Amino acid sequence: MVRLVTRGRFTANYAKGLVAAPEDREPAVRKLVEGIGGKLLNFYFTTGETDFLLVAEAAEAESLIAALLVAEAAGMISDVTTSRAWTGAEFKTVANKAAKAAGAYRAPGKS
Repeated sequence: MVRLVTRGRFTANYAKGLVAAPEDREPAVRKLVEGIGGKLLNFYFTTGETDFLLVAEAAEAESLIAALLVAEAAGMISDVTTSRAWTGAEFKTVANKAAKAAGAYRAPGKS
């Protein structure tokens, strides 16, 4: 499974809509993520640089990115950033691959 962490900001229209009709948006976000075959792990409203934090997983990243595009296309969120997240065990596999590849790399200026 691929795990993605997404942060973003709400547009003024999002804020206006939420103030006009307050609601818990997690069910709508969950429905979108599950609609692409993913799983919503966490959804938080945040303060500071971003307004929300979403952690979701799916068999591949493309489906999660597609779901995020749907939300962004609606014009209610902006400044969306997404990062891949690995567990410690998953990243150990990455480190093992790096260790194997290290012998094939030559740094600039080195013979």
